[in-house]
Amino acid sequence: MKKRLSSLDAFRGITITGMILVNNPGSSEHVYAPLRHAEWHGWTPTDLVFPFFLFIVGVSISFALSKRIDEGAVNRSLYIKIFKRSLILFALGIFLALIPRFNFETLRIPGVLQRIALCYLFSSILFFKTGTKKRAILAFSFLAFYWLIMKLMPVPGYGAGVLDYEGNLCAYIDLKLLAGHLYMPEFDPEGILSTLPALSTTLLGTLAGDWLRSSRSIIQKTAWVFLGGIFLILSGLLLHPFFPINKQLWTPTFVLFTAGAALILLGGCYGIMEGRGLKKWAILFMVSGTNAITIYVGSALMAKLIYTIEVSASGSPISLKTYIYDHFLVPWAGPLNGSLAFPLLLILIWIGVMLPFYRNKIFIKI
Repeated sequence: MKKRLSSLDAFRGITITGMILVNNPGSSEHVYAPLRHAEWHGWTPTDLVFPFFLFIVGVSISFALSKRIDEGAVNRSLYIKIFKRSLILFALGIFLALIPRFNFETLRIPGVLQRIALCYLFSSILFFKTGTKKRAILAFSFLAFYWLIMKLMPVPGYGAGVLDYEGNLCAYIDLKLLAGHLYMPEFDPEGILSTLPALSTTLLGTLAGDWLRSSRSIIQKTAWVFLGGIFLILSGLLLHPFFPINKQLWTPTFVLFTAGAALILLGGCYGIMEGRGLKKWAILFMVSGTNAITIYVGSALMAKLIYTIEVSASGSPISLKTYIYDHFLVPWAGPLNGSLAFPLLLILIWIGVMLPFYRNKIFIKI
């Protein structure tokens, strides 16, 4: 069996835990501020979670596909395998969007898994076709191109350079092509155009993977990962006045800032776990990180189903989720902490489900 990079599994586990935590509050009215997305410009810890996962996808591509290149196994069947995996991820995203009513008329076509699928597909192809330097050039070229068209291409009725909720180029394109199939009537944070800078996030992850695969010492790798992270964070902050950090538009400054933050967290995990050999603290994250997509899909399905199931409370039908929150969590922890306890319970349930898989080294690959 191929040796896994424990620090990458832990980082992935931390990230997937964060995704479940922010996506499934017990009550949307009672959520701690750091667990909410920024309303528009700016960022909160929640806004780091999705770009972290795309960054991890890039790191994983570097480790997994470099071995295929070294073995001379880059062939038509491998491209087909990558395409099939991307198609399955995309289909899972559509499936989650359809549950529970399967209303195709209002089906949201973009989504988290759909964006992961596209970024994985194109990043994998570019990994085969280009080396580290060319991928770095492409990643920053995509950001520059996105910057230019967002600033210079006029939107009918609004003009050029509008970065507000209404009137931005991303929303205009999505409304033209996917009207009625978006997260919100006028906008989708995982829309068509903003997938381009999201691809840059994944490509930057491949660069980090290339560096960690190098023959340099663990100390050198860790130090330069931290330095790279600091540089990217500062770059994003310095450019913020010119093009605001914005998760929903996936702005170039957002890419730089979040890639830098991802490097810092990855560097910390790498230095502690690979350098110092301290791994026991991360066991729960490693359990979730080794079967991340399974846990993400499973927890999303469970959350949707218990919201759909109705029970009777005081003679009125309410969802099972609301019943659990109102009758078990709020009396014990209060509205705010009870709302936080709900996704924590969901996380613990799925870690418990996947623990035997981890112990038996069973990793479900999609």
